Amino acid sequence: MAYLGSAERTKEVLGRYNMSAKKKFGQNFLIDRKVLEGIVEAAGVTDSDCVLEIGPGIGSLTQYLAEAAAQVVAVEIDRSLIPVLNDTLSEYSNVTVINEDILKVDIDRIVKEKNGGRPIKVVANLPYYITTPIIMKLFESGALIESITVMIQKEVADRMAAPPGNKDYGSLTLAVGYYAEAKKIMDVVPGSFIPQPKVGSAVVSLIRYPEPKVEVEDEKFMFEIIRCAFNQRRKTLSNSISNNPAIGATRDQVVRALLKMGMDEKVRGETLSLSQFAELSDNLQHGDAMLN
Repeated sequence: MAYLGSAERTKEVLGRYNMSAKKKFGQNFLIDRKVLEGIVEAAGVTDSDCVLEIGPGIGSLTQYLAEAAAQVVAVEIDRSLIPVLNDTLSEYSNVTVINEDILKVDIDRIVKEKNGGRPIKVVANLPYYITTPIIMKLFESGALIESITVMIQKEVADRMAAPPGNKDYGSLTLAVGYYAEAKKIMDVVPGSFIPQPKVGSAVVSLIRYPEPKVEVEDEKFMFEIIRCAFNQRRKTLSNSISNNPAIGATRDQVVRALLKMGMDEKVRGETLSLSQFAELSDNLQHGDAMLN
């Protein structure tokens, strides 16, 4: 098998089909074999795994996944790439290509039909413009997903794995951290792609928790608090979330909730951990702080 993970082979395949990368789909094809091998290694793919790949492109990463996994389900939105994939993956009987938008796919059904309801692993070189919606769709789908290993924009990877108090720490960190442990695996230079993206990239591993990391009575309410806290991150937490109609708490009520937690009323949201946001959420919704 002639692997696709090189500039020469990628250009040859694209030229054969008179194709180029489509900006509307955020296509950047990987041409670095070390990175391709590194992604599969980071994902810990074994011959007993079923892997869901998002955006296989011309099949460069899919080839490596097919050789390592029991089976691969590759979801590709670009209809024009289906004939290409049928060609480049013709030697792999363990690959199923689905021409769909991953945001509209029933992931739980894929898990049940393709892997007997056992947890799958997700691996992808994601379009940068739609990274967060895809990852949150995976988490919120209810499907049994063991891990998600993805190539994404470096800035987004840094935000996902940032600790409290770090400049990159924010609502995305907490949203991902509610479902999984995030770890940045490696940075990837623009020259590893055709065409070259204008920003740096990184591979991040998200190991799914069996249950959400924290217990909270109303997760939507908690994430509304988090969103408000980081929309105005230079303000104190009591000022940024008070008098917001979605939260319905006065500044005094927020201050009382923080004091009950042993926190200073001038604390900023960027210093709170996920568990502290959960505690604040429960206090504001049902605690003494809401009593006049």
